[in-house]
Amino acid sequence: MAKKFDLKLKGYVGGYDFDSNYVEYILEKSESKEVNVLIDSLGGSVASALSICEAFRRHGNVSVHYVGMNASAATIASLGAKHVSIATSGMYLVHKCSTVISKWASMNADQLRQLIEEYDKQKKDLEKIDLNIATMYANKCKKDKQALLDLMKVGGWLTAQEALDWGFVDEICDLPGDVTPKVTAQVIEDLSEAGIPLPFSVQERNDSLMEKIFSMLSSFFRGTTQYQQQTATMNKNYQSILGCLGIEAIEETGGKLTLSVEQMEKLDSSFQEMNSRLNELKETIARKDTELDNLRQKPADDTKHVVDDLSAEGEKSPFDSYVDTVNRAQELFNQIP
Repeated sequence: MAKKFDLKLKGYVGGYDFDSNYVEYILEKSESKEVNVLIDSLGGSVASALSICEAFRRHGNVSVHYVGMNASAATIASLGAKHVSIATSGMYLVHKCSTVISKWASMNADQLRQLIEEYDKQKKDLEKIDLNIATMYANKCKKDKQALLDLMKVGGWLTAQEALDWGFVDEICDLPGDVTPKVTAQVIEDLSEAGIPLPFSVQERNDSLMEKIFSMLSSFFRGTTQYQQQTATMNKNYQSILGCLGIEAIEETGGKLTLSVEQMEKLDSSFQEMNSRLNELKETIARKDTELDNLRQKPADDTKHVVDDLSAEGEKSPFDSYVDTVNRAQELFNQIP
């Protein structure tokens, strides 16, 4: 029989399905009872996570069970729980906090000095937050604070066993209904927006996954407006891609950017060109694979004369061109905050 959870906290920490006010409401209703909480989240607001952590601590009888991929603020939320468990297939990540600072603009010396001062203040604030969180992790793990700061700096994914070894969780157990997390295109987008590294199982991307990433990005930029409006808004986290494409959008309050119809058309054209180039490369690779198979079936050539086609012609092979293009695409994708 599946375990009954009083709270299921999923999605963005601080969002409607991971809300501190709702957590407080449930805990107050169950003041004298044990409260079982399921967490499955890639993180979100540190402020909300700290509030939930203290709410768990004040209640005093909260048990948390992690499933799926949990990172950042989602790991902070459980630090006030009495007992923390994780599914065998679960993953766990702690990292140093971050904030969006990308800015595409032209500045004079005075404006640049002011921007540097603002960023320096943000840096100091982030360092204080990191130190506070590292102290909380250290208290939970019964380890030195500097060791936790070092781990946060690395920011790598931990398996369930590694999370247990560090002391972030008290137990590894599988409950009925626990499933292995799947790294979908949406998960990749969420991780990238939050500045969280991809899990180790996705580090060696294949061509199919790269194609999905292109598809995801192009659908994001093109899927909502269809040029029916005079302008369109998009998340500020994609500002780096706009800069790479030579597009300077108007920044609005609330972390949004305004794009004109012409800018949307330029984005659409850029992604169509990328997809077209990707298709050409796939066709070239398929053709070369066929030629390679045919060569393997022929007897070996006994000639001792070797010709360096690349040196003679000064041109890259189709495969080298493909590798260069994929690397450029990877660099573009990595610039997404």
